[in-house]
Amino acid sequence: MAAHILVVEDEAKLAQFIELELKYEGYTVTVAPDGLAGLTAARESHPDLILLDWMLPGISGLEICKRLRQTGDKVPIILLTAKDEISDRVTGLDAGADDYIVKPFSLEELLARVRANLRRTQEENPEEILFNDLRLNRSTREVYRANRLIELTAKEFELLEYLMSHPRQVLTRDQILERVWGYDFMGDSNIIEVYVRYLRLKLEENGEKRLIQTIRGVGYVLRD
Repeated sequence: MAAHILVVEDEAKLAQFIELELKYEGYTVTVAPDGLAGLTAARESHPDLILLDWMLPGISGLEICKRLRQTGDKVPIILLTAKDEISDRVTGLDAGADDYIVKPFSLEELLARVRANLRRTQEENPEEILFNDLRLNRSTREVYRANRLIELTAKEFELLEYLMSHPRQVLTRDQILERVWGYDFMGDSNIIEVYVRYLRLKLEENGEKRLIQTIRGVGYVLRD
């Protein structure tokens, strides 16, 4: 499956050039022209890598980095910027960026950085996640409890994947809401409780042990 790359860049010609070259290399590409559109796309499309301009209309690249990292999103982020001072690089990396390319850059360098960061991510985030007798496959989007296949909706799958990616870590309602439903979600405030209940019904259908635990007043945790 081709890696999906999100390009967040407000310079239209540069964005188009990067998009065409990445597609030529076989990647799937989404382009966002400003910070708000970029953050929304990152939340909704779950890209494999983000090429992120530092200076953007609306929300800056640094702010996007911070918001994604605050919710536990580990998608690799490569900052594109004209800033070349050591202090600027440190600021970008401290905000959560994984890599840094100074404009103007060569196409060869950009592609090499993309390959390197995707390779690292593939090593750190295997297709299959295991916890207790739960098995989740990111590629096939299949979930098994022991040998029982569990049919999940897209949102149920995303919620379980987030919990399984942070085993034994208490995740607050705000973290879950932002990561799974998006930072600007304006729907029912009880949506997390509803979906946790759906998941529990499916995961415990045959009387299996409860794995999704409620931390009253805080959020939820996946633990034995």
